[in-house]
Amino acid sequence: MKLIVGLGNPGSKYRNTLHNVGFKALDLLAESLQESQWSQKFKGEIIRGRIGDHQYVLLKPMTYMNVSGESVTACMHFFKLDLEDVLVVSDDIDRPLATLRYRTSGGHGGHNGLRSIIQHCSGNDFHRIKVGIGRPDGPMGVSNYVLSKITPEMGSVINPALERMTHYLTLFIRGETIQITPDSKESTVADEQ
Repeated sequence: MKLIVGLGNPGSKYRNTLHNVGFKALDLLAESLQESQWSQKFKGEIIRGRIGDHQYVLLKPMTYMNVSGESVTACMHFFKLDLEDVLVVSDDIDRPLATLRYRTSGGHGGHNGLRSIIQHCSGNDFHRIKVGIGRPDGPMGVSNYVLSKITPEMGSVINPALERMTHYLTLFIRGETIQITPDSKESTVADEQ
């Protein structure tokens, strides 16, 4: 069984913000898998399903970003999963808009959701795909920027990248190798510590 976690913040206030691209990625994945019924469990929203013989759980923690690890560890413990069975989708302010980066482990890079998961899971050997959201232009602070709404112009670039990501997430469910091939808006980075 594989667990795919999309990071974000709950509530309409945060819907369609840059910090919630993890939620958006899971919504698109669920749609591509013809799943629509999210249920409440593990302090989050989940969908449980299968592709052939491969079982999966999709999880959107509803704990707020800074304590996402509580939801992730509860789900992992229930299904008796190891860190290597987990993939987390998050935003990354240090990458250009809509670029995707896949790694099999690593640090939190200043991301509070990843930091919480690492702390609660006592390790960082989980897969992750980071979605570049870029940095703010001008005087806007980082926290205001990540919590700002995705503009139509940004959406025209981010949404296609998130739609392509469903392919990579499906590969993860099937236990196949993920290799994000570079194109105009995607980049691949070798596994590194």
